[in-house]
Amino acid sequence: MSKADYIFIENCKDILKNGVWDTDFPVRPKWEDGTPAHTVKKFGVVNRYNLAEEFPILTLRRTYLKSAIDELLWIWQKKSNNIHDLGSHIWDQWADGTGSIGKAYGYQLAQKHHYPEGDFDQVDRVLYDLKHNPQSRRIMTNIYNHAELSEMHLYPCAYSMTFNVSGDTLNGILNQRSQDMLTANNWNVCQYAVLLHMFAQVSGLKAGELVHVIADAHIYDRHVPIVQELIGRTPLDAPRLTIDASVTDFYSFTKDSFTLENYSYHPFDTKIPVAE
Repeated sequence: MSKADYIFIENCKDILKNGVWDTDFPVRPKWEDGTPAHTVKKFGVVNRYNLAEEFPILTLRRTYLKSAIDELLWIWQKKSNNIHDLGSHIWDQWADGTGSIGKAYGYQLAQKHHYPEGDFDQVDRVLYDLKHNPQSRRIMTNIYNHAELSEMHLYPCAYSMTFNVSGDTLNGILNQRSQDMLTANNWNVCQYAVLLHMFAQVSGLKAGELVHVIADAHIYDRHVPIVQELIGRTPLDAPRLTIDASVTDFYSFTKDSFTLENYSYHPFDTKIPVAE
């Protein structure tokens, strides 16, 4: 049984049973027909995934790992804020006529800052510290830049990573302000599990724990029946993630550097409404 499935099921059960509805308040998101998109939520959800044990991908339905990795590389490797550099269309609604999403996500990671050792952007600083100062407790990234929020077409949801090396093992904490459990939860978990594997491999370390901290974990009103169907399914065994061991440069990874072996999942053809 996939532990990622178990965590997802328990999260959703808790939200549906003990969560707080916002139906009595005005909300920003709307459905395509203009109806307010209300949610039931839990505050402060914390999940732990041991990447040494399994790759945390759902089997209750398919998570499209290659597309998730493509977006991850767009942000962390290309450090782009333009959808023309992205293989999917998941950011189209947030882009302007030039394809830009403003000073968000990859743009923030690409900005260089001065350190005693030289000028680094946030990604290269992580790479430098993991190689030269792995015991540092200051290996962090943060893209929630208050000074430039007004120039972002969408405020960052997953906004901060903290990396910590214990012995020969790299662990990480992902902080997320908001999480749509049905559409985005496992997508983000898989992305940042892959990111942790990437940083570990090029730094000569092993991937350890990914801790996912979610401030507002919610299920939209029109998603409730779909979630109830999913969490009633029986989880399957987790697949095995294999990574091209010849890659030693963070910027040489591609989405084809990662392969899932024996990934079995339940069929799922329900169209999921997306709130905007």
